[in-house]
Amino acid sequence: MIGALHGITDTPITNPLLLMVGGVGYRVAVGEHVYKDIRPDKPVTLYTHTYVREDALDLYGFLTKDELALFKLLLSVSGIGPKTALAIVDRGVVGVRSAIATADVSFFTTIPRLGKKNAQKIIIELKAKLGSIEELDLTAEESGETKDILEALESMGFAKKEAIEAIKHNKDANASTQDRLRVAIKYLHKR
Repeated sequence: MIGALHGITDTPITNPLLLMVGGVGYRVAVGEHVYKDIRPDKPVTLYTHTYVREDALDLYGFLTKDELALFKLLLSVSGIGPKTALAIVDRGVVGVRSAIATADVSFFTTIPRLGKKNAQKIIIELKAKLGSIEELDLTAEESGETKDILEALESMGFAKKEAIEAIKHNKDANASTQDRLRVAIKYLHKR
């Protein structure tokens, strides 16, 4: 399987791209934002997913590993094919994660070929895999102490979701980092 390609695009640039790698041209379908960023005769690295069907063997390319991971998660949802998944990823990883976490169906229904039913299916099936909005907010906006406590709990073998719940359980914001960690550990052992 092809994991990544580094090469130069053929001119004129079309979508799917013709990416020249070591004298071999690979056709790689990309999202609109990738297509607009690529310049002819400039090297580009694309993380790829090989999509195999009975009648086709297609490559889909992404600029980041996060985009590729989201694409693969979207393909795991029944009824979502690679073209629809590519269009969703093209809206941005952060935007898609946020829409899933907040159950924003309208975000998905603006995407061509994606109705309300499949939008709801994406949210339901991927919410558990991507986490809720509280989990995202906790690690992104909280103090360094909270992140340290979270990392300490995870290093002790607790799941991230459990650790976040234990940290939230501690209502004393003025407590020291050690005290907050102690309270979180006690909470987790009682469960």
